[in-house]
Amino acid sequence: MSYSRGRGLQANVLSTFDTVVMAVAGSAPAYSLAATTAVLVGAVGLASPAALLYCAIPMLGIALAFSYLGRIDVNAGASYSWVGRTLHPFLGFISGWALVISATIFMVAGSLPAGSMTLALFDGELADNTALSTVVGAAWFLIMLCVVLGGARLTVRAQLIMSGVELAILALFAVLAFFHTGNARAFDWSWLGFSHFDGMAGFASGALIAAFYYWGWDVTSNLSEETRNSRRTTGLAGLIGLGIVFLLFEVFTIAVNVILSSKQIEENDANVLAVLGEEIWPGWGGKLLIVAVMLSTIATLETTLIQVTRSLFAMGRDRTMPSALGRVHRRWNTPWVAIVVVGAVALIMFIASNALGSVGDILSDAISAIGLQIAVYYGLAGLAVVVAYRKMLLKSASNFLFGGLWPLCGALFMFWVFVESLGELSSAAITIGIGGLAVGLVPMLWYWRQGSDYYRPAKLDASRAVERDYVPDEQDAHTRVHEGLSTDF
Repeated sequence: MSYSRGRGLQANVLSTFDTVVMAVAGSAPAYSLAATTAVLVGAVGLASPAALLYCAIPMLGIALAFSYLGRIDVNAGASYSWVGRTLHPFLGFISGWALVISATIFMVAGSLPAGSMTLALFDGELADNTALSTVVGAAWFLIMLCVVLGGARLTVRAQLIMSGVELAILALFAVLAFFHTGNARAFDWSWLGFSHFDGMAGFASGALIAAFYYWGWDVTSNLSEETRNSRRTTGLAGLIGLGIVFLLFEVFTIAVNVILSSKQIEENDANVLAVLGEEIWPGWGGKLLIVAVMLSTIATLETTLIQVTRSLFAMGRDRTMPSALGRVHRRWNTPWVAIVVVGAVALIMFIASNALGSVGDILSDAISAIGLQIAVYYGLAGLAVVVAYRKMLLKSASNFLFGGLWPLCGALFMFWVFVESLGELSSAAITIGIGGLAVGLVPMLWYWRQGSDYYRPAKLDASRAVERDYVPDEQDAHTRVHEGLSTDF
């Protein structure tokens, strides 16, 4: 596959620790709990911990797929490149487009809580004002846009501060929740079983929402061209990040079930975590968890901007989207055109979102729509790794399980959730989710007709990649081709 040889992203900027932080920040534990818990409880009730548990198992399969694929193809487009080079370029483009659309929708779904949580620190009533929340959220979004424009080093430094404070607050409240005595109900192991789901359709709708909780750890793959030893680091960081957020999600969802009544959850649909904090630590608890949610939301806006802009950069470089998107700033080594375009589109969406209703209504439809799009590109990546490693799956038990069976089961689960949940979602969520994907057919067919080299790919084959990259163990570690390799271009 040939690519335009323009200026690339800055190589070897991020360490393993940096990428783990980015993976955790990408899943945004405090934001996901605050924005999504009420939606999840509304869908599956007391089965919320079970939905998160049973979605985590196939999601780990998808994380393994990203890890294995990242070892043989370093590309800022991640699944866009992998799926295109294994299954079909059309499917690869749709995979990349699904990420772009879901991330763009999230600019609204994420910025509104950032605004409302900031206002809630000063006045709880102001937090319910959608117009004011939109303005404040847009201001935070613009600040993060400037940080991302400033380069990977600045992005990580900001992330370390925001995510560090967020995780410290969440860890404190996880411990305090364990010792809390004023409970609405007693813990029941059945919350981790299937008995509370309303049939398979109910389970699917819960799993779709749970997928949104976890979404974002794969930002490490979009940063692969800027990461040291990325063929090993990005996949490992994604797996570690997924494990950390799973534990946080389970602890806090169980705490919500134990401590809050159904009425409290329903009446505070976009502010559940603050109410939980107030119950655990009256006076200070609500404020501290509002700070955690605000930082988490701002942090995940940053990681989502990275995902969408790096994906658009890869598409522009391949000329499957306007080639200007592949331009890199000479000083900051960031895809500045893609960043500016995403910023402009998101601000237009902020203005339009005011006509859609309350913060809670917008979040509910947006989360479900994003869940559909996540299921598409995660599912395709799960299939891609099986095709890429097909000649190596029977060479070892670990290859078969971690590079084949588990990712395949994860992919099938994602596609099943996609199909099964369509009957449970609102027409608005389906329109946003499916309509957003359908729009991608226009640029896909246009640039295919223009003759982009992306549509004539060199097939991705793990057996050839491993043979090409092999270096005997006795050679100096610094001569290994995967060490410090920033890009395949």
